Amino acid sequence: MIEVSENIKAYLNSLYGKDSAERYIDFIKAEPSQYIRINLLKTSRENLKRRLHEDLSIASEEIKSIPNALKIISGSELTGKTVEHITGQYYIQGLSSMVPPLILSPGENDKVLDLCSAPGSKTTGLGELMNNKGALIANEVALDRVKMLVYNIDRMNLMNAGVIHYKGETLSKIYSEYFDKILVDAPCSGLGIIQKKEEVSNWWSLERVARLGDLQTRLLIAAVKMAKVGGEIVYSTCTLTPEENEFVINKILQKYPVELAEIDLPISSREAFTNYNEMSFHPSLSRARRIVPWEADTDGFFIAKLKKTGETSSPENLTIVKNELKLLSSKQKEITKPLELLGKEFDIPLEIFSGYKFLKKKNDVYFINKDWDEDNLNIFERIGTKFGVIDRSGGITLNTQAAQVLGKYFSKKIYLIEDSDELKKYLEGGTIKRKPEFNGQCVVKYRGFILGTAVVTSEGIKSRFPRAKRTQEISYL
Repeated sequence: MIEVSENIKAYLNSLYGKDSAERYIDFIKAEPSQYIRINLLKTSRENLKRRLHEDLSIASEEIKSIPNALKIISGSELTGKTVEHITGQYYIQGLSSMVPPLILSPGENDKVLDLCSAPGSKTTGLGELMNNKGALIANEVALDRVKMLVYNIDRMNLMNAGVIHYKGETLSKIYSEYFDKILVDAPCSGLGIIQKKEEVSNWWSLERVARLGDLQTRLLIAAVKMAKVGGEIVYSTCTLTPEENEFVINKILQKYPVELAEIDLPISSREAFTNYNEMSFHPSLSRARRIVPWEADTDGFFIAKLKKTGETSSPENLTIVKNELKLLSSKQKEITKPLELLGKEFDIPLEIFSGYKFLKKKNDVYFINKDWDEDNLNIFERIGTKFGVIDRSGGITLNTQAAQVLGKYFSKKIYLIEDSDELKKYLEGGTIKRKPEFNGQCVVKYRGFILGTAVVTSEGIKSRFPRAKRTQEISYL
């Protein structure tokens, strides 16, 4: 059972009153509800709900106000162990965590920044809302978390994202009045997620809250400078402290050309504070919202939407090293021959490749949607997702990520997995002891969707399922 520290109890009493504080303590000690966000680019809510129930007895119910969400009623211990999960058909995510991207509501033609993006739950949610189009930049300051961000971008088959590793509060030196939409899901003291992260109770303090408040303010200032005039910024945290929420927004309203927009959350919420400890905030703060855990049956959150109403002074831009990399269209000679050979091998119509741009790093090839047109390529840790490797013959050894993205366009060299034993063998990187009628590389299909790639050897079908995904435990039928 989670024990809540006395300093947190005292703070909650002062914030919401004794009765509400006790309700939160009871909520924290209860078993958390589990929710999943469905990747509607890969499946439908109805199909996923039915498949999880029929195959693994994972029961769920729909969230009427969020069409791509399900609440897991039973079988939650299995939701991270399914083929559907490892292939990016859904993301296990708190219900309140799904809301900030919905409030930002990015479109297919937008340039979007997720300023504090790892591990990628909201980044991938944004990319899906954009229908894998437009340009999405995901920034993460902690290098050790970039790996998990890239993993989730790949798992969900996001095709409009580039990843950068930069201090968010100084990123405006590179991007000035550039983005249509910005999400600032700021690092915070986590007072709204104690039910899931017991360690919050061990280190939470008002001193830490104060330090985080300073960082959050700097991050939001940078976001204001990076947004176009008329652009929108969603600021969110998973904490309940006014010092990290209303105080931060109030400072920005006083000093920068922004205004708070009215927002309508799809789950239960309250108005943000306009008064706290004898301090009055800007009256428009009533337009921001607080998600209260014991009322919404999910993590506590604060969400505010700002609209930029005027220009901000441009900082001195950092000097960017001239690009050594370049994005290629499918018609450019550096990539034309490999694509033609690949198209012929799998009977993929060549016009399909015109929907993407390609990036070569020696023999490695990455691809991203054709709308992505960023200039400063050298600042990116990753652009798009893996396409393949150019081999000695000038053809392409296709990557599993590319096979999943292009899945519906393959017409030949498709191996259909027949049973759970073959599925287990493939996902663990083994060899399926059955020889098909074709040779060379192939794609592997299971129950209507592409799992990835393989190669035909003298022993059978040798899996090329990515090593990074082989460590995940899977519950087979």
